[in-house]
Amino acid sequence: MTEQRKAARFPFVASAEVSETASSTRVNARVTEISSHGCYLDMINPLPVGTTVFVKMVAQGELFEASATIVYSHSHLGVGLAFGEVSPQFLATLQKWLVEAERSSGPSETT
Repeated sequence: MTEQRKAARFPFVASAEVSETASSTRVNARVTEISSHGCYLDMINPLPVGTTVFVKMVAQGELFEASATIVYSHSHLGVGLAFGEVSPQFLATLQKWLVEAERSSGPSETT
């Protein structure tokens, strides 16, 4: 299965908390890649594709929050999230992180 992305993603490290919308189950994870449309989270017990979640990420002393959907899941490795609506306040944080990530690395070629 070929993954198609809307935007380049970049290596990025942040702490994350993922809350499953249906059950309010919370899981801690680590962000390893980020784009303007989503991110990849390292998780030992990934959630299934199609699960709606609310994600909070913290990096460089700044907070980002958004609703999201699991768009792919790798057993014992992690998940790819597609962000839903992002409020202007958090969009500014995301854009800042993307600029910094792009400067420090360039796009990731990982699948």
